[in-house]
Amino acid sequence: VPNVDLPPLCSSRFRSGPPGEEAQVASQFIADVIENSQIIQKEDLCISPGKLSWVLYCDIICLDYDGNILDACTFALLAALKNVQLPEVTINEETALAEVNLKKKSYLNIRTHPVATSFAVFDDTLLIVDPTGEEEHLATGTLTVVMDEEGKLCCLHKPGTGLTGAKLQDCMSRAVTRHKEVKTLMDEVIKSMKPK
Repeated sequence: VPNVDLPPLCSSRFRSGPPGEEAQVASQFIADVIENSQIIQKEDLCISPGKLSWVLYCDIICLDYDGNILDACTFALLAALKNVQLPEVTINEETALAEVNLKKKSYLNIRTHPVATSFAVFDDTLLIVDPTGEEEHLATGTLTVVMDEEGKLCCLHKPGTGLTGAKLQDCMSRAVTRHKEVKTLMDEVIKSMKPK
């Protein structure tokens, strides 16, 4: 269950109170990425079929907003899921209650590695990859493409003006290239953080 929080701390354009439209859109986008990419399978969270399963809550809090929030949220989600360790849970046959063994933990089975790539579009002629907040504001439209390691399109978010098929294909091919770079960097960071 993802939740993206854009507090006033991250930018003066956000106010205290209930989530604004941009936070709600980002939360739904992350939910779509989880569902469409099948990053984790629901079966992997099952403890006892039909009775008990894990529910994972992912609260993503933006500390400094300078554009490109969907990319940052997707990276944060993937990094968090790759670091989650769930304790072993068994069902006691006599009491039918769950028993948790905190000494035995296992990592989640991450099935895909979705990576988001955002673009700022200027009059359908110029594309900027990884735009800043100012570039997003000045652009005629934005586009976020989420690809997995097989080059499969997981999610597409396109508010604003339309985009030609050729430009969309260009963005998708750039997203595939960026996926390889980002996944390599993320794997190195995750590996360096795990205890030896």
